[in-house]
Amino acid sequence: MTPSKNLFYLCGFFIAGIFLESVIYNFFPDYIKNQALYIALGFLLAGITGITVSVLLKKHNYTVAGFWVLFLVLGILRYQISEFNIQHHAFKNLNDSPDKITLIGQISDEPDARDSFQKLKVAVGENTILVTADRYPEYAYLDTIQITGKLKTPAVFEDFNYKNYLLKDRIYSVMDYASIELIPNRHNYNAFSFLYEEVLLLKRKLVNSVNLNFSSPYSFIVQGIVYGNDKNMPQDLKDKFNATGLSHITAVSGGNVVILISMLMPLLLALGFWRSHAFYIAFIFVWFYIVLVGFPASAIRAGIMGSLAVFASALGRQNTGSRAIVMAGAIMLLQNPLLLLYDIGFQLSFLASLGIIHAKPIIDYFLVVTLSFAKRIKSDALETITEEKPHFLLTIISVTISAQLFALPIILYNFGNISLVSVITNLLILPVVPFIMVLGFLTSIFGIFSHFLGWFFSIPCWILLAYVVKILHIFSRPWAVLTVKNVSWVWFAIYYAILSFIILRLQKSMRGKHFSN
Repeated sequence: MTPSKNLFYLCGFFIAGIFLESVIYNFFPDYIKNQALYIALGFLLAGITGITVSVLLKKHNYTVAGFWVLFLVLGILRYQISEFNIQHHAFKNLNDSPDKITLIGQISDEPDARDSFQKLKVAVGENTILVTADRYPEYAYLDTIQITGKLKTPAVFEDFNYKNYLLKDRIYSVMDYASIELIPNRHNYNAFSFLYEEVLLLKRKLVNSVNLNFSSPYSFIVQGIVYGNDKNMPQDLKDKFNATGLSHITAVSGGNVVILISMLMPLLLALGFWRSHAFYIAFIFVWFYIVLVGFPASAIRAGIMGSLAVFASALGRQNTGSRAIVMAGAIMLLQNPLLLLYDIGFQLSFLASLGIIHAKPIIDYFLVVTLSFAKRIKSDALETITEEKPHFLLTIISVTISAQLFALPIILYNFGNISLVSVITNLLILPVVPFIMVLGFLTSIFGIFSHFLGWFFSIPCWILLAYVVKILHIFSRPWAVLTVKNVSWVWFAIYYAILSFIILRLQKSMRGKHFSN
């Protein structure tokens, strides 16, 4: 077994350990939860025993299997550490107390400013509190503030578990409409916080430039496509994106990273950089962009996968999609294991990526075969076509279908509906998204320095945005959405089991024809 394949399995078992422990912790009764540590110790003993016996018998395959078990245990223990932090956080005994308390902390992230209120993540010691405050006065990242109010445990609503939503950000307490007093002092910087503050300042200027050069609803769409910022988007516009299956274009994802690299690489090569140097410069710009848009899970995943691809290329090693995405997932879950169960964006991003990696080549093949049959192409010509890359429009269709095949259960479970027109709308909209992203980015940059240049680049972008809005209006009809409520997770498990079986059988039957892993 190659080292890269072994690393793939180690990362897979680490993720499996986190998944196993998260399921036990959230869905099993307390008497089983209390045995989780003993389960982990049992696996640990089995792994060590397997490694020891294999070394003595010189059976190296068993040594590898023993390390797989150890990484499974590592995943279990990593999640248990998060469980311990949740159960013993500093403000647990103060949550839901009838008395107001006063705390002093520092704003630890970009303020989330809405129309009538703002949300502030306030770091108090090692803990973070989410504070809801009036829209004004405005506060900034790293401001030190004194907050007075009642600490509460995040609520669990009938249709939304706000508590679990905040757990992924390690937020265990909230304070609604607190009394806030700014404590004037110089910000306490380290290298990261200084750079991040400067990036947020740049982002604020870019977003203001967008608002100056585009009116509503175009400004909200540009902010979503270019900067992944849809928090202030009107609900009716969000509903249209959801109904048409286009909400993914307003969330920064791998597509944005691919577009950014596709713009940077030709530019850097044209400026005379060596290809290897251009890769590393593009790598730096990609991570700068990820910081700029606020570290969304989909962009981090794409950034890690892109980074792995760059370094694999530099080291002369083969990089495959499946291994890269599993390694990216393991790296992210090592830092925060709660993402696996509580971050819907993380789930959708990875499942959609897996769908594109494993299902898209199969769908490409059948689309080309179907098209060839429709055109009555002879078999020898068909062989030539199936060796070529599918047409751009066919690629959009296959990407949309493959991503939705893998993400469908998560969408239904969390949102209760799915778009019936997503293939059509993606086919109509995705070709113009790169142009909107480029023109919107140029408008926001040049608009900082010149109203004329901002206006100049906004004109063609405005035309494309008008087209997007028209498509949203045409297809966001009640008949375009299928609503499914209260579906048991058992059906989703069966769905993935059947889907996996079908994909594996088709891959096996197509191996040597057109499919490559």
